[in-house]
Amino acid sequence: MPDHVQLTATPITEDDATIARHLEQASVGALMMSIIHITGDASLLDGEIRPAQAVMGEHQGSLSEEQQAEVRAHALEVLKAYRDGGCVMPPAPSPDTIHQMMSFLVGENVPDAYVPMMLEEMALDGADARRTDLSRAVARSKAPPPKVLVIGAGMSGLLAAIRLEEAGLEYEIVEKNDGVGGTWYENHYPGSRVDIGNHFYCYSFEPNHGWTEYFSRQPELKAYFERCAEHYGIASKIQFETELVSLRWDDTQAAWQAELKTKDGETRHTTANVVVSAVGQLNRPYVPALPGLDEFEGPAFHSARFEHEHDLQGKRVALVGTGASAFQLGPELAKTAEKLYVVQRSPAWMTPNPRYHAKVSEGARWLLEHVPYYARWFRFLIFWPGSDGLMPSLEVDPDWPHPERSVNALNDATRAFFTEYIESQLEGRPDLVEKVVPRYPPFVKRMLQDNGTWLETLKRPNVELVAEAAERIEGNTIVCSEGSRLDVDVIVFATGFQANRFLAPIEVVGREGRVLEETWGDDPGAYLGITVPDFPNLYCLYGPGTNLAHAGSIIFHSECQVRYVMGALEAMIEGGHRVLDCKREVYDDYIRRMDARHAELVWAHPGAGSWYKNPKGRVTTTSPWLLVDYWRWTRDFDRAAYRID
Repeated sequence: MPDHVQLTATPITEDDATIARHLEQASVGALMMSIIHITGDASLLDGEIRPAQAVMGEHQGSLSEEQQAEVRAHALEVLKAYRDGGCVMPPAPSPDTIHQMMSFLVGENVPDAYVPMMLEEMALDGADARRTDLSRAVARSKAPPPKVLVIGAGMSGLLAAIRLEEAGLEYEIVEKNDGVGGTWYENHYPGSRVDIGNHFYCYSFEPNHGWTEYFSRQPELKAYFERCAEHYGIASKIQFETELVSLRWDDTQAAWQAELKTKDGETRHTTANVVVSAVGQLNRPYVPALPGLDEFEGPAFHSARFEHEHDLQGKRVALVGTGASAFQLGPELAKTAEKLYVVQRSPAWMTPNPRYHAKVSEGARWLLEHVPYYARWFRFLIFWPGSDGLMPSLEVDPDWPHPERSVNALNDATRAFFTEYIESQLEGRPDLVEKVVPRYPPFVKRMLQDNGTWLETLKRPNVELVAEAAERIEGNTIVCSEGSRLDVDVIVFATGFQANRFLAPIEVVGREGRVLEETWGDDPGAYLGITVPDFPNLYCLYGPGTNLAHAGSIIFHSECQVRYVMGALEAMIEGGHRVLDCKREVYDDYIRRMDARHAELVWAHPGAGSWYKNPKGRVTTTSPWLLVDYWRWTRDFDRAAYRID
């Protein structure tokens, strides 16, 4: 297994004209950083051409066409010399220069506290700092190393398996589906795509320069994780179509007894010292229990279980829900359905993103593959604007006079910007503006990406937005909360997932017969979102309170969590320990601090419900922490937080 991140660019052999043509597709700021690496000359940092403050989706630093052309012309000469000199690189810039380059590229000071995190993420030295080498610890240990059971072969499960494989530990993976990918295996509805820039939404140690879109669709994402499983030797070790039924802790053996059900319905048992749950939050579809749904005569299914066999041509289709999946699916349904009813319980805020459906050009892919360090800086350019800088606009100002519409002055300015965008897209349709602009503050619910496609869909003559909740089904008619009656042939539910039911429907029984589902009830929680007292040697990835609604990506968070789990395994092996059990007082203090912080943030706002909250209004799924804090807390395993047996 490699212990480094592949940084060597493919040698440049193209002629001058080809290089110049590809440079037209460059992110000029990232290109300037590559020039500094290639030449060893950092004088660009003191020049007059300086990118403005980075914003999501804008890759040119708001530089003028003339400034961009000047940088590209300079880059052409640098790349020609680099090619003609045999593609030899000078020594890397100093740490201080790298920090200056970070701040220059994003047009604002990158605080000192963030530099170690970003250096680790970018891996400019080629080191995979999140990899844990346990070979020496295993060699020194007198006890056999722990056996690990990984539940799920989605993004987090594959990540855990890759790290376990690198560490040389014994593990097995069980996956209920017949392929890898998790959410990108299951959500194959038309239009399904990621809403984090793809050049950041991939493992930090396994970049993909071949993405064909900036926000790739499901087949390409699924293929990426399939390639990772094969490349790292994981695929052959996954037990597909095998579902975990129950876990029971055995104190005598210091191990979990797992009951599994195979695709043939047979029951199998296995034992593991450590269990890593990678089942995710968004994997059990939620379908509202509408009276009469069982008697509906046509197809009715959830977006995550999309039934492609139905021909929707000439059909009357109801799309129930207007969340993230609906935003992607609705425009596709409208292309074929005779009539599409969009049933909206509450509208969603959307952020304009002109790149949301944009293709990655051949030239852009060439640059990522051939220009030294360009891909790493481009990743940083995507990451930083979506980092912690948004947090001030999410903090509740207790003295703010308009709490019903926003939570502070910044949040109110954001509301005005988003409202103006929506109104500009719906000119001449005040009826739709009234239905589409939310009344609650921005970011209370998940923000959605839009490049105009959603609002254009709502204006189509065969589409009707029904701003009412679906209440019941009568025959083939949906009856809505304000009396609308929709005669339909097909119902597609884009109504989200049972996000608050972590690990469901697995029965997990810990120490002294404690049942995890009963322990949690509607209030799931975990220390760092990872561990729970009285359920020793059990670690959650993407567990309670770890969804990201303000920054980063779930892959970044999962890499933090997996490193923490590997630190726990290292502590077990080095200390000869059999059991690590989170201390109750540590857990309680963490939950108290998390709830207190959530009370200060927009997600706890009472103005709208969301899947971030439990039925009592407590935020249980989403992290309130700055990325840099969570990264620091999970960087090193804290043995003092655990009872060690």
